[in-house]
Amino acid sequence: MRNAMPNGGRSNYFTVREAATVLNVNTDTISRAVRVGTMRAVRRRGRLVIPANALVRLLGRPTDDGRKSGSRP
Repeated sequence: MRNAMPNGGRSNYFTVREAATVLNVNTDTISRAVRVGTMRAVRRRGRLVIPANALVRLLGRPTDDGRKSGSRP
């Protein structure tokens, strides 16, 4: 039996506080975005959490040269 975690031990979800830290905004901003439907959130074990892929989508994926997608030189 293998003990290694398939995602390297990283969570697939962020708490509101963790998401706010990642995005460098206030927790109220994240809560408001969830409330108005700008950011997706789900309930897990009674807690409101943000799926990691929602943050990735919001931040945008970097290109090979390190710039964000869609940015121009």
